[in-house]
Order: sequence, then structure tokens, then C-alpha cells
Amino acid sequence: MVVQQHRSGGGARAVCALAVVGVMAATAGCSGGGGGGDRAMADERGGADSLDAVHRAAAVLAGTVRGTGTVTGARSVAGSAEVRTSMETAAGGTRVTIRGRGTYDFRNQVGRLEVVLPEDAAGEDEHRPITELLAPGALYMMNRGAGVPADKWVRIDTTTLEDGNLVTGGVTDPMAAAELLRGARQVTYAGRTELAGVAVRHYRGISDIGRAAREASPKSRGALAAAAKGFRTDTVPFDAYLDEQGRLRKVRHRFSFANEGPAVEVVSTTLLYGFGVPVSVRLPDDRDIYTGKIRQR
Repeated sequence: MVVQQHRSGGGARAVCALAVVGVMAATAGCSGGGGGGDRAMADERGGADSLDAVHRAAAVLAGTVRGTGTVTGARSVAGSAEVRTSMETAAGGTRVTIRGRGTYDFRNQVGRLEVVLPEDAAGEDEHRPITELLAPGALYMMNRGAGVPADKWVRIDTTTLEDGNLVTGGVTDPMAAAELLRGARQVTYAGRTELAGVAVRHYRGISDIGRAAREASPKSRGALAAAAKGFRTDTVPFDAYLDEQGRLRKVRHRFSFANEGPAVEVVSTTLLYGFGVPVSVRLPDDRDIYTGKIRQR
């Protein structure tokens, strides 16, 4: 399946390869009510209980551990989910936003998303949505533009990207977003609220990318190890929202790039819902992958 790697350059230049990166400023709802149960009380105390809940989020999504809910015997139904993403980049006083939508299989770490660029982001009045296939160690893109034929895919080896594909494709791989939480430290329980009518617990903290890479599942480890070298700092502030079964419903990360020019700040938000949805992803054949030169903008 691997034909040729196409690399855009450094972290900030990788962002420019898509001509933008942007965020869903989807802030989680305001307030919430009180809650019951021993777990809620433990969360209010914070400390090890909150840290453990955040550290387990990726494993709960993949179904390798059972979520611990406030309802006795509650089982976590995860494994796959529908996904909405938003990414906002700010550099030199300019803000741009990219949005994505699709499905993701956390067990096999594959997914398919349609990524919509804002008007003029690609240097054109209109640009067809970019189809992205996510797989361990790889990102496939169709309708990439920049001289790539419309019927061809571009394959990027994410383990060679300085950001590990946390922002390159305009979408943070949903599993990578969850795996980053394995490096969480200084976690604070910020209270209960609701997302789309679902009761969630809000956690706020800082994640160490290097630690996350060491603790990540084998399929995620290479890309996260690359990411640990590409950002302005090796820590990433986050807000994570977990439901009663310990499943990650929303996570927002704030990345900062080291760059020769102005600082590039990126806020990436991933929203998960519709757990258990069927996910079908067929990776492109070698003959369908473009191996020519990609025009630089």
C-alpha cells in the first residue's frame, strides 16, 4: 500500500500545505448541575480519580478497557463513532477555520472524513471537499489540489511529519486526539455540563506529548513520537469531556508551532457521537496513488 511519501516540510509549513488550519470554537455548554454517585464525588475531589479517567479515555474508545460509569454495571459502547472536527489557526493576525465530518473506527484506527476548506483558503473561489482516509502511520487525501489529478490520492507518511499529523490534514486524527490524553498531568475537574443533551464531566489539564507517545498504543506511537519534536513546547493544554461511561465526547487541544516567522497557534476540537456506527474504509491501491510533484503555493 505504501508507494511514496510526500512531505510538506516543517510543522507550520505542513499547515500551509492545506492552505489553512482551523478550529471549532465549539465551547462546551455552560453550567451543569450537580450529580450523584461515588464517581462524581471522586471527580470533585480531583487528583488521581480525574487523572485516571482522562488517561483511560483512549482505551475506553478502543474497547480495550471498560468505561467506569456512575451507573452500576454500565457498559461502555464504543469501538467506533461519528466525528465532527474543527481546527482554527492564528498566525500574523489572520485566523482561518477548517471543518471535517465523518466516521472513525477506534479499534482498527481507521476513518474517513470530508474536510471543508474555507472560501479562498486554497487560493480559489471554491474548492471541493477534501476526502481524507486515516490509517495507522498514514494519511490519504483526495481532491488535494496543487496539481494532483482529481482521481488520484496523495499518501503522507505521518511518522515523518514534524507534527505527527495532529494538524497537517486540517483534522486531528480522532485516535491521536484521545491518545494525547495518556500524557495528561495537572488535571483539574471543572464540573458537570451537557453536550447535545448528554451529561458529561469536564476535565482541564496539560498533556506531555512525549509521555503520550510512550504510553500510546503501538499503532499511534510513531506519529506521536514525531509530534513530540515539532511543536514550540512539548506540552499541550486541553479540555476533555467524558460521559457517564468514561467515553470521550469532546476534546479540545491548543498547539503552538516553532517557526521561523510569526508564532502559529492552532486550536483543534474533536466531537464524538453516534457510538457503534458501522465504519467502512478501503485504502487506495498503489495504482491510485499520485507519485508526481505537488505544486507548492
